Amino acid sequence: MSVLDVACGPGYVSDAVRKIGAIPMGIDFSKKMVAIAETMFPELRFAQGDAQDLPGDDARFDRVLINFGLLHLSRPEQACAEAFRVLKSGGRFGFTVWAGPEENPGAKIVNDAIEAHADLNVLLPEGPPHYLYGEKEECRNVLEQAGFDGNSMIYETRSVEWHLPTATYFFEAERDAGVCTAGLLARQSPHKLSAIRAAIEEGVSRYKRGDEFIIPMAAHIVVVSKS
Repeated sequence: MSVLDVACGPGYVSDAVRKIGAIPMGIDFSKKMVAIAETMFPELRFAQGDAQDLPGDDARFDRVLINFGLLHLSRPEQACAEAFRVLKSGGRFGFTVWAGPEENPGAKIVNDAIEAHADLNVLLPEGPPHYLYGEKEECRNVLEQAGFDGNSMIYETRSVEWHLPTATYFFEAERDAGVCTAGLLARQSPHKLSAIRAAIEEGVSRYKRGDEFIIPMAAHIVVVSKS
């Protein structure tokens, strides 16, 4: 089975695909990420590529996977259409997006801190809503417009636990390794950034267990088929 891992980052999904016996190819818009993936998993194939203009012929892959990558695109619906194009008939498209604050405690910590203290009137690059495809029917409609069989869609919400070493780690991860939130934080004044940091640390501190902080995080897992 051939699998295209879109927005592959450092290659973890491609490696997981290999371990279950499929043949992955990873692409990422970032040349640096591709270099990291090639270093970590030298036996796998990686290349630079655009999720909104995928390389390769039509009907080439059995599966297309995007692990949280849709959140980083200016036109995520175009990425869904491209996934449809490169899939073989009967192929399946799977992706993940973060659940919103109402069902995602970790996201609520960050969201509450930003709403309370951030300047939201800053210029940011074009991008989708922070909690893209958070509604099942909205997601189905987008996938049907891309050509997929909406009746085949599986839409589940799963939770995992993030184990953090310090109360400030969550803020630092959002500031230094995030995308949408990192862009917003980078445009805050020192005073506002300090207030956001303190609020996130206070929220995280409620989840202290022993020597670590364990934050529940929820995501939507979506799978749909090409007829």
